[in-house]
Amino acid sequence: MDRKTHWEDVYRTTAAEEFGWHQTQQTLSLNLIQSTGVRKTGSLIDVGGGDSTLVDHLLDQDFDHITVLDISASALERAKARLGDRADLVSWIEADITDFRSSKTYDVWHDRAAFHFLTEAEDREKYCETMNRAVSAQGHAITATFAYEAPPTCSGLPVVRYSPEFLALAIGSNFELVESFEELHQTPGGNKQPFIYCRFTRRKP
Repeated sequence: MDRKTHWEDVYRTTAAEEFGWHQTQQTLSLNLIQSTGVRKTGSLIDVGGGDSTLVDHLLDQDFDHITVLDISASALERAKARLGDRADLVSWIEADITDFRSSKTYDVWHDRAAFHFLTEAEDREKYCETMNRAVSAQGHAITATFAYEAPPTCSGLPVVRYSPEFLALAIGSNFELVESFEELHQTPGGNKQPFIYCRFTRRKP
């Protein structure tokens, strides 16, 4: 089963609150976005956002230019249905991030729990090439992944687990690690998943 088919099946058959990564409030992500100093008129992209409620909170905070990208059309449709009329305020992109070619740049790139599913070096390289093209000259990247102590799989797929230093190495020398945090996420089923959250800034040429 290819990556897109897997995620379409997952989102067609699983309620949002049953996902292991589900959060009703993305406090750490929102705090890190605030730490970037991005203005309300800045542009943000949530990579692998699916039907995450991060977009709801960003709209509540009056951000003007929000993009949500996900490989699953079903996930995006669920998010749009939840938002109702507010969905028209968001740009929605159905794409595999390893194939995505952005026509614009973003001040903040946010990814919670997408990058760690890229277990092949070639896919990680494509992801980073996309990030390098898509993040603005003085932009920021926020990436959250499973920590070393986390389970080796998620949603039926293997993952790569990271430390902040290992993640910085994977992201590449064009980005500087500014800060990192740990989060012990409790899944809806009561299990514990250790995450790391890293905020990077784009290095000056």
